[in-house]
Amino acid sequence: MARRSSSSSSGAWRYLNPAYYLKRPKRLALLFFVFVAATFAFWDRQSLVSEYEAEISRLEDDINRLHDQLRKAGVHLDENPISNKNSRKDLVEIDPVNNERREKVKEAMLHAWNSYVKYAWGMDELQPQSKNGINSFGGLGATLVDSLDTLYIMGLKDEFQKARDWVAESLDFDKDYDASVFETTIRVVGGLLSAYDLSGDKVFLDKAKDITDRLLPAWDTTSGIPYNRINLAHGRAHNPGWTNGDSILADSGTEQLEFIALSQRTGDPKYQQKAENVVRQLQKIYPSDGLLPIYINPHSGTASYSTITFGAMGDSFYEYLLKVWIQGNKTEHVKHYRQMWETSMEGLVSLTKKTTPSNYYYICEKNGGSLSDKMDELACFAPGMLALGASGYESPEKSEEIMNLAKELARTCYNFYQTTPTKLAGENYFFHSGQDMSVGTSWNILRPETVESLMYLWRLTGNKTYQDWGWNIFQAFEKNSRIESGYVGLRDVNTGEKDNMMQSFFLAETLKYLYLLFSPPSVISFDEWVFNTEAHPLRIVPIHDNKGIGTPVRPFGRKQGKPE
Repeated sequence: MARRSSSSSSGAWRYLNPAYYLKRPKRLALLFFVFVAATFAFWDRQSLVSEYEAEISRLEDDINRLHDQLRKAGVHLDENPISNKNSRKDLVEIDPVNNERREKVKEAMLHAWNSYVKYAWGMDELQPQSKNGINSFGGLGATLVDSLDTLYIMGLKDEFQKARDWVAESLDFDKDYDASVFETTIRVVGGLLSAYDLSGDKVFLDKAKDITDRLLPAWDTTSGIPYNRINLAHGRAHNPGWTNGDSILADSGTEQLEFIALSQRTGDPKYQQKAENVVRQLQKIYPSDGLLPIYINPHSGTASYSTITFGAMGDSFYEYLLKVWIQGNKTEHVKHYRQMWETSMEGLVSLTKKTTPSNYYYICEKNGGSLSDKMDELACFAPGMLALGASGYESPEKSEEIMNLAKELARTCYNFYQTTPTKLAGENYFFHSGQDMSVGTSWNILRPETVESLMYLWRLTGNKTYQDWGWNIFQAFEKNSRIESGYVGLRDVNTGEKDNMMQSFFLAETLKYLYLLFSPPSVISFDEWVFNTEAHPLRIVPIHDNKGIGTPVRPFGRKQGKPE
C-alpha cells in the first residue's frame, strides 16, 4: 500500500493550529458557534436525564404510598415496590470486579451451608473436621436460623425454602435447657424477625413470638434489669455463677431492637416495655462519661465495680443505643438513646490512644482509674458504629471528627489481620510503646466485626479501599479456614493450626457483611433497614406506619408461605 504524501498529512494538521483561525475570522466564528451549540446540546441532555430521574422517583413514591394503603387494608401484593426500585438502581451500580467478588462470597456461603446440611442438619453448629453437629445453644437450630436472611439476600431460594420448612415443622423451643437470653435473642429472635421482614412468611413471626414469650420471665427482677440465663421449658431465670449474681451489661442491654420490632409487628407492647425499661433504669445511674462497667446488679440496678470495655460483655450495649434511635426514625421519642450514645462516644474518645511508630489508634479498657493497652477484635465493630452515627451530630466539625476516628480505628483493625502470618486476626491485641501491636490470645473463630466496619465505611464514604481490605480478609479465610467439609477457625493465627468449629455467626454475619461489601448500597439499604448485632436486618417502620404499638405492622414482600 502506498504511503500518503507528507504534504497531505501536514495539510490536515493545520486545522489544529490556532494561528490558522486567527488569520481567518469567519472560520473562527463558525468554530465558536459549533462549540456553543454542542455545549447547549450536552447540558440539555443532562437536564432531560435529571428530569427523567426525578419523574421516576416521584412515581416510585406514589407506588409505595399506594402499596402502603393496600397493605393497611389487608391486601398483600406479590411484588415489593422497594425491591423493584433497588433493582433499577442495581442495574446502574453493577461493577464487574465487585460482581465477581460477590459471587465468590456467595459460593463460600453455599459451601458452608451445604456442609451444614450434610453433616449437622437441624443442630446448632457444625464441627467440620469431625463431620458432625453439636448443640451449643440447646438444640435451637442456631446455624439454620442464623442463616435464613443470608440465604434470602443472596437469592438462594431453594436453600431458603428447605430451611423455612424445617422451621415450620421441626423448630421446637420446649426444651429443658438453660439458654443465654442474649444469644437466643440476637441469633434466634433476630434471625426469625429478619426472615419475616424479608419474606413476609408468618411462620417466622409466630416462632419469634413463641421463643420471646419464653424469655420474658428473665426480666422479672426488682430493677427490671434481666437475668442472663433462663430455662426455656420451665421459665426459671438466673445469672451464671461466675458473675457473682450480677447481670452483664451487653447481655442485658442488647434486646431492644428485637423486642421493639416484635411489638411493632404483633401489636403487643409488652416486649418493647420490658426492653425499654432496662434503658430507663440505666439512665438513672448513667455516668458523665457514658461508660458503664460490665456488671450490673439486677436487684438494685446499680453498677458493680468491674471493667469498662468496648470489647466482650460491653460492646453491643453501646451499639444498640445508636441503632434504636435509627429504628425509631430519629424522632423525639427516641432522642434519649441518641443523647446517651453521644455521651458514651465522648467516653470512647477518652479511652483512645495511638501507637508508635505507626500511629495506630486503639480503644483501651479501663479498670478503676487506670487504662489497659488492650483491645479485643470484638471492639472492631466500633469503627462501623462511629461511621453510622457520625452524620447525626449537629456540629459538622464533630461529625468529621467522629468519622475520622472511625477511619483510623478501621485501619488498626485491618492491621490486626495484616500483621499475622496467616493474615487472620487474633482474638485480642496488646499495644507497646515503639512496637505498635502484638497478638494476645491468638485464636481466630471466624469473627465478623472488622468486615462489618469495612462494609459501613465503604457505604458511607464510597472509598473502595475498604472493599479491597475486605477482599484480602476473605481470601485469608479461603486460604486458611476452608476445608472440604466447611469452614473452621484457627487455634493459632501464627501457625495456622485449625480448630473444629464453624460458628453460626460466620454464615449470619461474616459472609453476609462480605456479600454486602461487594453489593450496591441499595441492597438492604441503610435508609430502610437496621442490623441487629448478629447482622440480621430489621425493617425500619416508617413514621406514617407507626401509629402506635396497637396496630400490627405487616412486612413488604411476598404473600405468606413459599417464596417465589
